[in-house]
Amino acid sequence: MTLLQDVKNRISFAYGVALLVAINGFLLFLPVLERGVAHANAKSGSFDTWKEALSFLALLEIPGFVVGLVLLLMSLGLLIKSRISWFFSLLLLVATVCVDFFILKKPDGVTFFSLVTIAVLAFYWRRFDHYSLASGSFFAVVSIASLIVYSTLGTLYIGDGFAPPVTDLPSAFYFAIVVMSTVGFGDIVPHTTDARFFTLTVIILGITIFAISVASIAGPLISNNIQRIVKGRITHMARKNHYILVGVGSLAQNVYKGLTDRGEHVTVVCVAGSQHDLPEKADIIEGDPSAASTLKLAGAADAKYIVTLCDSDAENVFTILAAKEVAGDETQIIALVNETRNMPKVKRVNPTMVLSLPLLGSELLVRTLQGDQINNDLITEMFFGKRTSLA
Repeated sequence: MTLLQDVKNRISFAYGVALLVAINGFLLFLPVLERGVAHANAKSGSFDTWKEALSFLALLEIPGFVVGLVLLLMSLGLLIKSRISWFFSLLLLVATVCVDFFILKKPDGVTFFSLVTIAVLAFYWRRFDHYSLASGSFFAVVSIASLIVYSTLGTLYIGDGFAPPVTDLPSAFYFAIVVMSTVGFGDIVPHTTDARFFTLTVIILGITIFAISVASIAGPLISNNIQRIVKGRITHMARKNHYILVGVGSLAQNVYKGLTDRGEHVTVVCVAGSQHDLPEKADIIEGDPSAASTLKLAGAADAKYIVTLCDSDAENVFTILAAKEVAGDETQIIALVNETRNMPKVKRVNPTMVLSLPLLGSELLVRTLQGDQINNDLITEMFFGKRTSLA
């Protein structure tokens, strides 16, 4: 399997889920947009008041319009397997379904399509594990902007329900910001039931969205700093004459268990958010394994061995190159080759030793079939002899 095929296999499910969410958003967004265009054409594009301009909307169609627009934006984040996009998409779809079933009590085809999308999102929840500060900030801004649009349009639509009446865009925007921030100056007051309930929804959504936005940005930063302190500075003193395993696949986890059972200190380096079954007490460094700074944090200069056990041969090669920059003079670098045809390419970066499980397994099987005795001397020769040594 080529590297391009491997990438396609990894992201194909994300394209499917993103497409479902985008269709869902389009189905919610399109009817309101079509009615708005038809209404504007019927009125020849001239309106005396904002109330008249928005008269084609019902009160509950305003959030539906905004939700559809936000879902279209969330689908872009799902393409990169963003956890925040997954969370917001699921939350918005569940809210939409609940409104259709329990408030409007008129579920339609879009409602049942939303249920299918919710099921797909729930099924793939483990696969959406990507986080970056840029994506978190982007979706925080999108969420706040969507709430501003919702609260401003709603205020204009219910304009006569406030005292004094809200009839212009600046006043509606001002009231939306005041309510979202829960300041409540009291200069504009809702005095009808619709206006009061609408104001309550803006307050609740404002508190929720602001809290989630702050948590999505500040939370991972604080968590990473704490992790760096606990697993970086405190355990750094113990990282000497130790083993560094790069990767958290099944082979890496078995090697970790074997070494720790023998009393060795092992540091595992993996990409942030990687799924594994390593114990909580494991010394794990999360970061880019191919970055010299990450390996330096893992104590590469004082390590006995750096063993690259990633599932991708390309990742192993880049990790070897980074390890050569920061490894000590006595540090041995062992590279795993997943596909035999990549053996010459891996050898070009000159690790201390190259290990190919397919070649090793086939050699042992051939010798067993020919009746050769399998002993410790043979295993040592196969690992460190001419077959696998790069010397």
